Amino acid sequence: MIDVAVQNEPGWDDGTDWEKLAVAAVSATLGITPYAEILTASYLAEISVRLTDDDEVQALNRQYRQKDKPTNVLSFPMVQDDLLDILDNSDDGEVLLGDIILARGVCEREAAEKGVTTQEHATHLIVHGTLHLVGYDHIADDEAEAMEDIERAALARLGIADPYVITES
Repeated sequence: MIDVAVQNEPGWDDGTDWEKLAVAAVSATLGITPYAEILTASYLAEISVRLTDDDEVQALNRQYRQKDKPTNVLSFPMVQDDLLDILDNSDDGEVLLGDIILARGVCEREAAEKGVTTQEHATHLIVHGTLHLVGYDHIADDEAEAMEDIERAALARLGIADPYVITES
């Protein structure tokens, strides 16, 4: 079973049900990966989603990635890739998959640039972050393509258009 805990800081209190949005994004994503069993497992898998400001994300990005600038999303996996297939062996029946942290200002700016709502873009970022928590990455081109394909499929399940479509001006 999956538990998605959402903590939203001021600025994200716009009437959106962020918990419902995050649960839908995480569920749609995990459901099309080899880790779909997490959704119905006997153990409790937890993901924390923190919706915060650019300053906090910049501080985390500087501390953990040595990049002194805010970014749209950070993911902090708590389970090594090679242990993802044996999560049901946890000692207490609970597994913390990791944390996903979004920066409000960056998210809003990028959404405006893409011509989508902040909620749609945040959903995409949570999908992206969830994939990082279960071992996906986009360092190499083939990894990036595979990750983007899963993102497209998860977002399509949620009724959100392909975020990677290039439109001509």
